[in-house]
Amino acid sequence: MGGSIFEKLGSLSFLIMFVVLVSSSKGVASATVSTDEVGALLRWKASLQDTQSHLTSWSAQHFPNETSPCTWFAISCNTAKSVSTINLTMSGLQGTLHEFSFSSFPNLEHFDLSMNSIFGRNILTSSVPLEMGNLSELVELYLNTNKLTGQIPQTFGNLRKLKVLYMFENMFVGSIPLEIGKLASLSNLSLHTNNFSGSLPDSICDLRHLALLELYRNNLSGPIPENIGSLKSLLVLNVGENQLSGPIPISIGNMSKLQVLYIRNSKLSGSIPQVIGDLMNLAVLRVASNNLTGHLPQNLCKGGVLANFTANGNRLVGRMPESLRNCTTLYRVRLDGNQFTGNISEDFGEYPNLDYINLSDNKFYGEISEKWGKSLRLKNLEIAANNITGSIPPEIGNLTQLHLLNLSWNHLVGTIPMVLGELTSFVKLILNDNQLSGVIPQELGSLTDLEFLDLSKNNLSQSIPSSLGNLVNMHHLNLSSNKLSQGTPIKLGQLKQLSVVDLSHNSLSQEIPTEFCNLESLLTLNLCHNNLSGVVPQTFADLRGLEFVDISYNRLWGPIPENRAFQEAPIEALQGNQGLCGNATGLQPCTMTPAKKKHSSNIGYKVVCLVVPPVAGVLILVFCGICITYRRKKNCQKSDEEDMHPKEFELRSMSIFEGKLLYEEIVKATEDFEDAYCIGKGGTGIVYKAKLPSNDLVAVKKLHSTHCDGERSFEKEFLNEVMALTGIRHRNIVKLYGFCSHSRHSFLVYEYLERGSLFSILCNEEAAKELDWSKRVNIIKGVAHGLSYMHSDVSPPIVHRDITSKNILLDAEYEACISDFGTAKLLELGASNRTAVVGTFGYVAPEHAYTLKVTEKCDVYSFGVLALEVMNGKYPSDLIRSLLSQAEIREGNLPEDVWDDRLEPPTGKILEELVTVLMLAVACLHPNPQFRPTMFDVSQVITMHIDLSDRLGLIQGSICV
Repeated sequence: MGGSIFEKLGSLSFLIMFVVLVSSSKGVASATVSTDEVGALLRWKASLQDTQSHLTSWSAQHFPNETSPCTWFAISCNTAKSVSTINLTMSGLQGTLHEFSFSSFPNLEHFDLSMNSIFGRNILTSSVPLEMGNLSELVELYLNTNKLTGQIPQTFGNLRKLKVLYMFENMFVGSIPLEIGKLASLSNLSLHTNNFSGSLPDSICDLRHLALLELYRNNLSGPIPENIGSLKSLLVLNVGENQLSGPIPISIGNMSKLQVLYIRNSKLSGSIPQVIGDLMNLAVLRVASNNLTGHLPQNLCKGGVLANFTANGNRLVGRMPESLRNCTTLYRVRLDGNQFTGNISEDFGEYPNLDYINLSDNKFYGEISEKWGKSLRLKNLEIAANNITGSIPPEIGNLTQLHLLNLSWNHLVGTIPMVLGELTSFVKLILNDNQLSGVIPQELGSLTDLEFLDLSKNNLSQSIPSSLGNLVNMHHLNLSSNKLSQGTPIKLGQLKQLSVVDLSHNSLSQEIPTEFCNLESLLTLNLCHNNLSGVVPQTFADLRGLEFVDISYNRLWGPIPENRAFQEAPIEALQGNQGLCGNATGLQPCTMTPAKKKHSSNIGYKVVCLVVPPVAGVLILVFCGICITYRRKKNCQKSDEEDMHPKEFELRSMSIFEGKLLYEEIVKATEDFEDAYCIGKGGTGIVYKAKLPSNDLVAVKKLHSTHCDGERSFEKEFLNEVMALTGIRHRNIVKLYGFCSHSRHSFLVYEYLERGSLFSILCNEEAAKELDWSKRVNIIKGVAHGLSYMHSDVSPPIVHRDITSKNILLDAEYEACISDFGTAKLLELGASNRTAVVGTFGYVAPEHAYTLKVTEKCDVYSFGVLALEVMNGKYPSDLIRSLLSQAEIREGNLPEDVWDDRLEPPTGKILEELVTVLMLAVACLHPNPQFRPTMFDVSQVITMHIDLSDRLGLIQGSICV
């Protein structure tokens, strides 16, 4: 039997004492660990720069009764109050790990120092101490996005519980240690964006639980391990952007769970293994920029989840696999830079999720299918440098999210679809090196986000649409090597972001717009091989960033601008002109320096006046007038038969159009001015259409002949118009090419504008319907700009005196040009030297009838009548009588029948613009000329939508007519 009760009590006491002692020893051990951790953290803190003051809680003074750091910032503990987690990600810490006592944290499981500025002592020692390998309980280690250097310690092989190792985006060097293969629990290994070298260790293939392997952006070389397929748990394999070589291992086909295979930008060779097509979960396959050859896997989208496929920059061949044609999950595709073949309309299907596709630089043929118009999410479509034929399908206009369209270097024909102008998300439109014809659509001017436009090397014709001047974000404009003609739109001068302009190898005429001098970002300007004439604007000297110019093979003359790009240009960039001079190599020095003076207008442009040519020109014109007068007086004494004899002709001519404009050519082209060639009649002459032997069309204005007693008036009018037009350079003013005078006929030669006069269009029911509200607003704007130029930008100012719808001509794009300067006069302000009313009844300002004094405000009044005529569709006699005040118009009280009833009433934004025009017209028709706006004010209001009353400061009142 047992002992006595005392013996039993003694044994129980001993047991209790034993339990107490054991518990006490554990508490002491726990307290000791906590104390060590506190000290270790405080010592490490002292070595760091805490730039964001996150570590202020790391202080024993803040918690005098606490013996553990468990309540400190970024610290978590286990149940024994020992540190298990340190999470200092994005804490703004600067310092090293060398003062961190790893041995003081035996229970540390999660250590996160990512996205700080942890670095090493110097470039020779590793930033990661060997002691880190002693953290035997560590499960997750995040050291990514710091400034760590050196090599990964081999002691990392001791971290047997480690599941996550992120050390990417540092500056590690050396090879990946073989000991990594000992981390049997590892699931995520990311070492990308470092400077690791050497080969991929075979030991990585032992990591059977690995789900993510990211080693890209290093300097790794050699082959991908053949047994990489043993990583059957792998979801993401990314070893691209290295120097890896050899074939893609066939064993990759064993990775049945693989979702992402990324091996781009290396030196891999051979073919893409067919077994990759059997990876049913593969969503991303990126093998671009290697040396791969052969065909694509036939079952590439077998699993129906492939979204991102890029194989560009290889030497792959053959047709597209059927599986790819039916792969509706595709989101991003790049196959450019290979040797793929096949019919592009048959080998590609419908891709409702497609965002980006590039098929450029291959050997695809056939026509672009309308099915591309069903990829409504598409932002990037590139099929450049193939053998594509046919036209651009209008269904492309359905792609409202399209940012980039590149169809260059193909054999496309037809016109550029106008619907492209509706794709307002466009940033780049590249259609160069095709056989596109027709005009550049005016609608492209709606693409206000467009930065890059290349339509070069096509067969595009007619004029450059002025609407391109709306593309305020444009950086690169290339329209070279087409058949573009007429003048260069001055609105291009508004594109302050333009750095490259290439309009070379066209048939552009007229002067280089002075507005080009506003292109403050311009680096390259190529205008060679055109028919440009006149003087190179001297204000190009202000474009200090200009690096390259080529103006060769035009008809330019005078001094080149004082700009480094011009002065240092090779002779090849300047040759082939009529008389350029300056300090550039190969040019003759100028005999006289151009006199520069500042313009006094509100615009503030610099105008460079060449002293010699204008003076000489005036002298020549005067001499011509004297000769003509003498010849006419002499010929008036002769018989008609003598006067008709060719040998008696005295011809005086000036021409700046296609070399010579001979009198005989004009007479022959019009069959001696037959009525069949008549296209208009003005107050000073009849206008004929003439087709020259060069196939150029010109408008010839034959001035009314007079009897001998009226010749002085005739010669005065003739020289008046020539002198006025010679100095005019503006897109909205008709261009004078030259003149001829002799005893039988005297005529002026103008550019031919296809659509004729505004009056003739408004009188034609069908033509008037084509003249929609947008075109009408642009016509009014054009006339305003032209008159503003005449009044404000020419010195002395020029008053037209006869602004009517018959004297407004329209080109193919309905751009308005002011014509008929038969009564124009270089105005000396305040002069009154007329003895008869000049102008057309109904357009003449009321004060002119009783003062005979001509001022710019007379043109302003005529403009007001014209603006109403354009809106009303006919001469607005009734409308003028019913006009209300501007305040009433602003409030919406519009006169009855204000709009042309042949068109649908205007709405929306265009209605707002027309109301602005109507208010301007009311102001222009004020009976007191002092209260009329200037044409400069009108131009500013109509262009920039400035409030009229703010701009003019006028006393608004009713119009009394």
